[in-house]
Amino acid sequence: MASVEQLRRREGVNLVQLEADIASVRPGSSLASIALPDYVEHTEGVTRVGALSAEAVIRDYESAAKEIEAMGTELIDAAQKCEALTAQVHDAIAFMRETAAGYREEGRKIFKRIEECALFTEDVRKTCEQVKRRMAEVSVGSSCDEELALQDSELPGIAAKVTMSEVR
Repeated sequence: MASVEQLRRREGVNLVQLEADIASVRPGSSLASIALPDYVEHTEGVTRVGALSAEAVIRDYESAAKEIEAMGTELIDAAQKCEALTAQVHDAIAFMRETAAGYREEGRKIFKRIEECALFTEDVRKTCEQVKRRMAEVSVGSSCDEELALQDSELPGIAAKVTMSEVR
């Protein structure tokens, strides 16, 4: 800021020298050699220093605008990658749900089979106890076939199907 104040305080600023310094830094010698963005054009009668200053400013703004557009393009690419990743996540979630449902179904089947086996085992245990009891009664006391036939009809499950002749 101090250099600007010093420039204003000087009374003898050499604009010709300033323009020559700017022209020596800038490639090309005329205003037409620098392509400006389509949305601006030089005003008729503007000084060379004003035109060069305006060009410098518009170039900075245009450069920033292009960088912003590039960020937009990168953001679009990132969004597309995110959408693809989201689709993959949805597929993975669907697979996990299907797998979990399969596990539940398999668990239900195994649960049912175990309970059926437990019931069958209990039925076999009861039948074995009844057969042992009948064997003990037959060997201890004298019984007739009519008594055994009567007992056979009272037995549940597998025991009802087993006859004394099969036991002996």
